[in-house]
Amino acid sequence: MNRDPLVPLVASPLRHYINGGWETGATTGVSLNPSDLDDPVGEYVRADVRQTDSAIEAASAAFREWSLSSAQRRADALDAIGSEMLARRDELSRLLAREVGKTLPEALAETMRAGQIFKLLAADAQRAYAEPVASARAGVEIDMTREPLGVVGIISPWSAPLAIAAAKIGAALAHGNCVVYKPAESTPACAAALASIVSRAGLPAGVFNLVMGSGRQVGARIVAHPLVAAISFSGSAETGTRVLRAAAARQARVQLEMGGKNPFVVLADADLDSAVDAALTGAYGSTGQRSTAAARLIVERAMFEPFVDALQVKLAKLTIDHALKHGTDMGPVANAAQLERNLDYVRIGQQEGAQLLHGGRRLERATRGYFFEPALFAGEAEHRIAREEIFGPLAVVLRADDYDDALHLANDTAYGLCAGICTRSLSRARHFRRHVHSGLVTINLPTTAVEHHAPGGGRKASAYGSTDAAFWTAVKTAYVAG
Repeated sequence: MNRDPLVPLVASPLRHYINGGWETGATTGVSLNPSDLDDPVGEYVRADVRQTDSAIEAASAAFREWSLSSAQRRADALDAIGSEMLARRDELSRLLAREVGKTLPEALAETMRAGQIFKLLAADAQRAYAEPVASARAGVEIDMTREPLGVVGIISPWSAPLAIAAAKIGAALAHGNCVVYKPAESTPACAAALASIVSRAGLPAGVFNLVMGSGRQVGARIVAHPLVAAISFSGSAETGTRVLRAAAARQARVQLEMGGKNPFVVLADADLDSAVDAALTGAYGSTGQRSTAAARLIVERAMFEPFVDALQVKLAKLTIDHALKHGTDMGPVANAAQLERNLDYVRIGQQEGAQLLHGGRRLERATRGYFFEPALFAGEAEHRIAREEIFGPLAVVLRADDYDDALHLANDTAYGLCAGICTRSLSRARHFRRHVHSGLVTINLPTTAVEHHAPGGGRKASAYGSTDAAFWTAVKTAYVAG
C-alpha cells in the first residue's frame, strides 16, 4: 500500500482532482482551524464553471468503461479505499479535528466509520441486482436488472466530511456510476485527503473527480449540467429545496438529506441517569453539529425538574477547548458563520421569553477559536429555538403533561429525521416507535446512536428521495421468448 504522506498535509494549495490528475484553480481560499485561527489548515483552489464542466465531461467519458467493469473490479477499488483510510486513521483523524473542530475521539470515530462504509459498499458491489418475474404467458421469461445511471453529482456538508462523503461516493461507484464530488467549501482538506486515497485505488481516469468551490458557482453548475444524471445532496433544507427545483426542471434524479429538529422524549418512568446521559450525548455530542442531534428535549411533567437539574450539572462539567487537546469534551463550532448563528439564536430565545438555563456565551481560550458554551433553554413549543434548525450545541427543554402530549410535541415539527424516547414501559416504547413521524427512532439511546450498515432516512422536510439501490440505478425489464 502507498504510504506516502497524504497530499493535503504537505501540499498547499489543495488542488482539484479531475480526469486522473491534480489541477490548480483561478482563485484560492483558506481553510481555517476553528480551534486556532492562527494555525490555518491550508490554502485551497476554487473551481470555476469551465473547470466544473471539465470534470463532468471527464466523468461522462469514463462512464462506458466503468459501467461495464466487473463487480469484482469495483469491489476491489472500494475495499482498497477503505483499507487505506483505516490504516491511516490517526493521520486523517487529526486532519478532521483541525478542520472541523471535532475532538480527536469524535474525529477518529468518523474516520473509522468512513473506512468501514467503503469496505461495506465493496461487498455491496458484488451483490447481484437481478430479479426474475413470473410471466402470465407461457414460454416467456421476464428478468428485472439494475443498471448504473451515468454521472452522479455529490454535494456534501462540512458536518461529517469523511463519513457522509464515503456513503455517497462509495454507493455511486459500487453501482457503476461516475462521480463529480463537491465538498463544503470549509472542508477542502478532508476532501483532498479523501481524493488522494481514491486516486490510488486503481479507478480509470475520470471515474472520480473532485472540484472545490462555492455552491453558488460549482454546486449550481453540477445541478444544472445536462450530463449529470443524478444529484445526491446533504445540507440545509433551504439549499436542498433549491437543488430539488433546479433538478426537477430538467428531470434529473435527486436525493436530499436535509437535517432535522429532532425530539428526545423523557417519560416519568425513565431511568434519570440514563436519560440525562443520552440527552447530553444526543444534543451536545460533536458540538451539536449533527443532523440527528436532539434539539428538543421533551420531558414529562413529573420528571422535568430532576432532569433539568441533572443535565445542568453535566453541562457545567464539560471541558470546552482546542479539539486536539487531551481532555477536551467539546471542541469549537466549525466556522464563524455557525458561531454567529448560535449567538443569534441565544438572543432570539431570550427575546421570545425562553429561560436560558445554561451557557450561550462565546468563550475565550488560549488560542483564538470559535468556542461556544453549550446552551440549554427552558421554552415553549412555539418558540423559534424549538422549531428552527440551529445545528449547534443549543437545546430547548419542553414540558409535557403526559405521554400523549409528549408524542404530540414530538410530531409538531416540519422535520422528520430522528426521534428518541427514554422509558421503562415496553408498551409506550412500542407505541412511540409506531406513531412518531420520523425515519429513525431510538429507544433508551441517544438520537445519534445510528449505525452505518443500517438503512436510514427521514420524512417531511428532512429528506427527499430514496437512499438505497433504487436511487443509484435504473431498472431494466427484459422479456424473452423461450
